[in-house]
Amino acid sequence: MIKLIKPRSAKSLAATIAKIAAEKLASNILILDLTKVESAPSDFFVICTANSLPQTKAIFDEIYYQIKSLDIPLPKTEGLDSMEWILLDYFDVVVHIMTEITRNYYKIEKLWSDAKFYTLDDNSKIVSFSKEKVKQMFLAPSV
Repeated sequence: MIKLIKPRSAKSLAATIAKIAAEKLASNILILDLTKVESAPSDFFVICTANSLPQTKAIFDEIYYQIKSLDIPLPKTEGLDSMEWILLDYFDVVVHIMTEITRNYYKIEKLWSDAKFYTLDDNSKIVSFSKEKVKQMFLAPSV
């Protein structure tokens, strides 16, 4: 379990959320920095994939309760009915927890390709993620 401290910026909140998702074994975790994208609905997106519907709920629960414990205002949420795509909106950071089929279908990374892309390395440090790698994520056939 990672030691959490209250984030001081939207970027550090996004990084904290990505680390929490990684602890729940989310895959293909990306952090999109949308601060330079004029029409962006928030400053950061955190996008991750879950292998099953129960895992989407487990990732959601962990993020929701861990961030709540840091005295950060509760997010607006969507998608808890179907669990295919759960969204947590912390205003400056929007979290997308998606099943693999849903993520491959919507490809929201493509929609926001003007963003800067980051991911977590093996030590849970934020590192740059090339747009070429994002393209390769979607070259694999959809399930």
